[in-house]
Amino acid sequence: MNLPNKLTVFRMIMIVPFVVVMLLGNSLSYGKWIALVIFVVASLTDLLDGYLARKHNLVTNFGKFMDPLADKLLVCSALICLVELERIPSWVVIIIISREFIISGFRLVASDNGVVIAASYWGKFKTTFQMLMICLMILDLKDFGALLADLLMWIALALTIISLIDYLWKNKAVMAEQK
Repeated sequence: MNLPNKLTVFRMIMIVPFVVVMLLGNSLSYGKWIALVIFVVASLTDLLDGYLARKHNLVTNFGKFMDPLADKLLVCSALICLVELERIPSWVVIIIISREFIISGFRLVASDNGVVIAASYWGKFKTTFQMLMICLMILDLKDFGALLADLLMWIALALTIISLIDYLWKNKAVMAEQK
């Protein structure tokens, strides 16, 4: 297993301690900071594994499948924890997770037709804003920090919907082939 794939597996393994610290962190004096560090490290492995895979021509089928899955698991786990902690409305998380299922299913259909659907800039912006939002919500800041977290939530939600429409619109031919 090459280094980018090891980083992907590491990111998936980091989800367990992240969730434990998120949900039990209130009893730890620095729980939210530990959770934030775990989330940021796990998130940064996504940048690093993609960079290394492309730079050193280490792209594998395992990486193509598991890297986006690891990202979705990390973000969805964080969002579900934040719902449990009452830091984000559940309806927002339902929309975000639904988008991930729709795009994943759409990619599977496209793959069956020999079409690879690459990540779009809208999708990358969406992920960036989701991760920034999650970081602020983990910290559970007050006043301006809470306002900024809410603003990032609305931006992330808008980008979630825009990126979904963008993927579907740009790849409508894949849906047309399924008739």
